Amino acid sequence: MKCQILSQVGKLHRCLVKPDTLELTEQCKEETGLTLDELIKAEPLDKVLQQFQQSVSSEVKCLGRNTCTLCVINPLVIRQALHPEASKKNLVLPECFFSFVDVRKEFQKCCPNAGPVQKLTLTSMLEYVGLPAVSEELTGVREVRSMVQSVLCILAEPYNHKFTGVETVKYKFESGTCSKTEPVDSETVIRARGLPWQSSDQDIARFFKGLNIAKGGVALCLNAQGRRNGEALVRFVNSEHRDLALERHKHHMGSRYIEVYKATGEEFLKIAGGTSNEVAQFLSKENQVIIRMRGLPFTATPQEVLSFLGPDSPVTDGAEGLLFVKYPDGRPTGDAFVLFSCEEYAQNALKKHKQILGKRYIELFRSTAAEVQQVLNRYMSTPLISTLPPSPIMPVPVLATPPFLPSASSSRDCVRLRGLPYTAGIEDILEFMGDHTVDIKPHGVHMVLNQQGRPSGDAFIQMKSPDKAFMVAQKCHKKTMKDRYVEVFQCSTEEMSIVLMGGTLNRSGLSPPPCKLPCLSPPTAYAAFPTPPAILSEAALYQPPLLAAPRPPQTTTHSPHTLAYYPPQPHLYMNMNMNYTAYYPSPPVSPSTVGYFAAPPGAVAAAVAAQPHPHPHPHPATAAPVLSQPGALVRMQGLPYNTGVKDILSFFQGYQYAPDEYSSMVQMSEQARSLIQPKEWLCL
Repeated sequence: MKCQILSQVGKLHRCLVKPDTLELTEQCKEETGLTLDELIKAEPLDKVLQQFQQSVSSEVKCLGRNTCTLCVINPLVIRQALHPEASKKNLVLPECFFSFVDVRKEFQKCCPNAGPVQKLTLTSMLEYVGLPAVSEELTGVREVRSMVQSVLCILAEPYNHKFTGVETVKYKFESGTCSKTEPVDSETVIRARGLPWQSSDQDIARFFKGLNIAKGGVALCLNAQGRRNGEALVRFVNSEHRDLALERHKHHMGSRYIEVYKATGEEFLKIAGGTSNEVAQFLSKENQVIIRMRGLPFTATPQEVLSFLGPDSPVTDGAEGLLFVKYPDGRPTGDAFVLFSCEEYAQNALKKHKQILGKRYIELFRSTAAEVQQVLNRYMSTPLISTLPPSPIMPVPVLATPPFLPSASSSRDCVRLRGLPYTAGIEDILEFMGDHTVDIKPHGVHMVLNQQGRPSGDAFIQMKSPDKAFMVAQKCHKKTMKDRYVEVFQCSTEEMSIVLMGGTLNRSGLSPPPCKLPCLSPPTAYAAFPTPPAILSEAALYQPPLLAAPRPPQTTTHSPHTLAYYPPQPHLYMNMNMNYTAYYPSPPVSPSTVGYFAAPPGAVAAAVAAQPHPHPHPHPATAAPVLSQPGALVRMQGLPYNTGVKDILSFFQGYQYAPDEYSSMVQMSEQARSLIQPKEWLCL
């Protein structure tokens, strides 16, 4: 670099900057001529910058001027080297490093026939204007002298060129809003992945220091639970800066490396764009620090929030600096955004993280304008937990199966992932699977959620064949994902369906979803089932909240080809729709409000139906709603070793049986203790 004023050349100063690691490759020694002793004696970057500033300032004052403009042969020196390194070391660069002139671009304006800017070199420029190449051995000095000759040549006759293309580097990132109708060039947007969850838009702008980000051009992405997922979309002022940003792929932010990929303008608008006038008015105040508050009591008022923040962190414009996030029907979500006029006030507010307001602790985080838009869009548009359209009120057979689950099959063409990080998403699972992702069925990744709608750490994946599932279980078992090892087991589609319906799948086997209501009556009778056994093994669905008490016995007429129904009652069939959370590309999974009852095996049902009844026409007052003859075997698995008959009867409370069957149960239970394996009992 060289200071050039009024066509006069200043003094030449050569300063070496000590690198972080004192290592020189053979190629570096050959191209630069540097030695290890020179690097050891070199000054650190902050001292070299101080010397440069003092030298330039003294020469500028001697010439009666106050400012100067740097001339560089390549903007990468400023944008990709000096500014990122100074930001990494928390150094404040002199003002002269925030504006510069690219000599190649100016030379191309003066001499359009010299060739494209990308192909111009100092040697080719000197050759074009008829000047000899500079003979200098020291690297750096040779380039500066060549650049000075080129500049002086185009400033003089016959070119008389005036330097007009001064490029600038923004001092800081400017926050702002973005409308969904605003055009965004896809050639200016990138996606950054692997960000620390606590990083803010200022941290991301600092990572891309030296490149100019558009106003409000940082959009932090949120996951399905409304939390940051470690990704952000960044919009730059032009495609040139976007291309330079892509070169920072896998550069480090602290101890984490950041992945940088191309993105589209549609993706940016989906995250950062907004249409709410309330949000636009809230974000219209520029140069404000935004803090997000989460976990507020639903009854919290603006005055209570202002009192919670206290006088050390005054909110901009008082209550007008608060934005409460609400559902479309006006109910509060417990989230709010707060504006502060300076960093000091925001820091004081962040000190109240997890302090108590009312009876709840409040979380406080740095936020961005794009996050405000994204959170408001999420809550004001389609709700996260959607509801299926109402179904007509009609009797439901016990063999009903939800349409969104795959058909039950004993083929072991699925794998279960257990121990996933709670922040893991579909893309993390696909990356974890590696080369085996090509063997996954379309829409075959199913995330299992708990009753609160949050990730449970489990997932099921449908493979194209049992052999593929076996290979995945062998290759991926106990591989790590985000510092956690994940267990991978082979299973069947039927087992996967049961778990997705709310049941459990342990190493010891399957168990249906737990029934929290002890007094449940089974269907009146099992008649002959005309359907094949494969269909009979499917699950019957009931709503547990609607079966809170046993129903009275219903008199039914048995026919050899009828299914057992509950009679149509309004309280039974109301609200039969299931709530679910949709995770693309998976179909709806993990309904938390559905119960499970296994249908009897076809062979057992047929045998029971074939047995004669001792009372073909019982009196209605004494008729039992179950088969009067014992013969339906029920297998109970996972019982404690000290389980007794009373425990079993208590477990089946609400299920009716004939009085003379009690002794048979006791005798059979005592015999079963000595005949079968531990933890498996057979009861009549």
